[in-house]
Amino acid sequence: MKHVLLATAILAACASTTARADEAAPAVKPDHETSFNAAVVSDYRYRGISQTRLKPALQGGFDYTNNPTGVYAGTWLSTIKWTKDAGGDGSIEWDLYAGKRGSLSDDLAYDVGVLGYLYANNGLGHVAGMANANTTEIYGQLGYGPVYLKYSHAVTNLFGYADSKNSGYLDLGANFDLGDGLSANLHAGRQKVRGNDAASYTDWKLGVTKDFGVATVALAWVATNASSTAYASPANGKFLGKNALLLSVSKTF
Repeated sequence: MKHVLLATAILAACASTTARADEAAPAVKPDHETSFNAAVVSDYRYRGISQTRLKPALQGGFDYTNNPTGVYAGTWLSTIKWTKDAGGDGSIEWDLYAGKRGSLSDDLAYDVGVLGYLYANNGLGHVAGMANANTTEIYGQLGYGPVYLKYSHAVTNLFGYADSKNSGYLDLGANFDLGDGLSANLHAGRQKVRGNDAASYTDWKLGVTKDFGVATVALAWVATNASSTAYASPANGKFLGKNALLLSVSKTF
């Protein structure tokens, strides 16, 4: 599962980067642009739910963009614990994604694409009542200034839930540039797990991101109304969607 706390932190960092790019107003961007990213997070939260049993994670990725067309592709990895906790195996999440960004007007931007979440040898398909953890989603996003609205739709089973194809996640957020490399980050999302109402929930985030040049630091308060039974860690019984203050340190180069 890609992006929240890192996913949110990445969105925030991207929004902040966009604002700075507008201010700098570079005359010409290269046709082909690449970047690497790396991060340490206090807890890898995805859509408000911990993927690391409330423990820290190491993350990194690579991105390519063709600026004339807006076509992009990338990959991203994170350490995880949830597949083993669920009775399977594996300690890495590997994401592969591709899409296209552009503008519908001077004020309205779009982003459409596909994202695959891969959990090598996760084995959850052999666990009673579960499905293979590998998941594919298609997504579409509209952006108006600092505000965005995104919908992600699962075209496979969702993260090990059996018979959950066509689950969806609606994400509304905003990243406000406060100047001097500082941005405020707001988010609310609704995860609907098809065929499993007990696993459906809403999550929220309020955070700030600061670009110090040498690294970007994000601090965020994350909360959910997820079921403490449905999202209890099998390893220690702790609630994986508990309200928490999260810290991330990342670098793009």
